[in-house]
Amino acid sequence: MQYGRLFLIPSPLGEGAIDWIIPSHVKQCIANLTYFVVEHPKTARHFLKQIALQRPIQAITLQTLDKHTPINELDSLLGPIYAGNDMGLLSEAGCPAIADPGANLVRIAHEKQIQVVPLVGPSSILLALMASGLNGQCFSFHGYLPIDKVSCAKKIIQMESESFKFNQTQIFIETPYRNKKLFELLAMHCQGSTHLCIASNLTLQDEAINTKTIKDWQTNLPDFEKKPTVFLLHRYQT
Repeated sequence: MQYGRLFLIPSPLGEGAIDWIIPSHVKQCIANLTYFVVEHPKTARHFLKQIALQRPIQAITLQTLDKHTPINELDSLLGPIYAGNDMGLLSEAGCPAIADPGANLVRIAHEKQIQVVPLVGPSSILLALMASGLNGQCFSFHGYLPIDKVSCAKKIIQMESESFKFNQTQIFIETPYRNKKLFELLAMHCQGSTHLCIASNLTLQDEAINTKTIKDWQTNLPDFEKKPTVFLLHRYQT
């Protein structure tokens, strides 16, 4: 029997008009699927109800893949594909397998010669980089920085040094309620001439994207309390 395909499905970054961020042909593709691997079933059902599925939501099969899923259980999630059915991998927000536990499942799909089909949709990381004005030719994504204050400060200093050395934009994220603490460490440990882009609530009505030097940020504090935010840092060579 021929295997089904694994579709990588981007999801909205927050509440908003879905037509603005998910193309119609992507919605049509999603609407024909019955089997999904998702990070959070409740959020997934909310998103799928907006897609105009070809079958009742109760007839949809959702399997959970999150950071707690053992690696030895991933292959079993692909069961419907082995039976010849197409399946969707749905991220909690944004693109699957980017800052997301789905990457291991995609790797296994390749190992099993399963066709992987990425669909078009929002990626907060790439949207922030596009809008930052910083170097989009050479960049590094670090995910979440260490929670410990001392370790985080060391990481910030390291990233700024690498940015200067390699002319490289450094991209990272933080849990929204810790945005302020992270910003305070950036303002404390980075050079005044280093550029910092703060991109919050991307694709939403109150989206805010601003790039300033650390010196300018110190006198113009950002308003990003509890908002999903992408940080981009670049220390230019002079």
